[in-house]
Amino acid sequence: MSVQGALQLAAQSGPPGALREALSRQFPEAELFEAGGFEDLQALLERESDLDLILLDLTMPGVRGFSGLMYLRAQYPGIPVVVVSANEEAGVIRNCMEFGASGFIPKTSAAETMREAIAAVLEGRTWTPRDVDLSGGSDKETQALVARLATLTPQQVRVLMMLSEGLLNKQIAYELGVSEATVKAHVSAILQKLGVESRTQAVIAASKIEGGTWAQGSQPAG
Repeated sequence: MSVQGALQLAAQSGPPGALREALSRQFPEAELFEAGGFEDLQALLERESDLDLILLDLTMPGVRGFSGLMYLRAQYPGIPVVVVSANEEAGVIRNCMEFGASGFIPKTSAAETMREAIAAVLEGRTWTPRDVDLSGGSDKETQALVARLATLTPQQVRVLMMLSEGLLNKQIAYELGVSEATVKAHVSAILQKLGVESRTQAVIAASKIEGGTWAQGSQPAG
């Protein structure tokens, strides 16, 4: 089976040796694209809309926590996303799967494990590390918040990301190439979907999934 894959990593170099080895051995005919940041990824997806797989690092530049995953699942629901991360906490893996990831590969995994994971996802299955217990599930409040966040449109996710960076409506409008009225409409829709009354509350609500990341303006360890 041949596959095209878009590979995103925070360090704008190549993928980890084990991952590159897994891809080259399992899929020698695959065409591998690399994006150094989220803007690069968006441009890549506009050019290469028929990708078979996206490998996403949660800490790539331009991504705040699960925001990149949320955007990709909303904008490109037909392309499976596998998260590749150094953070192997059960809660992080669980949230990735709840936000629609098809798999989660720890960066410490052996090449054979990575090949197994990628093959499983390309066959339409999901894959998570066997040694991580995900049976506990998130608490009801977190599950409800994840469900509400998952209803945001791709543009609303981008607006929420920019709100979390402290941008004003005028700045968001400029970045997105839309009118301030359109941004205000997106903000109103976000507040309604998240069940909050202010943009600050929206950022705080989203940051709960990250342990405060969005509200603090920093990125989690990837």
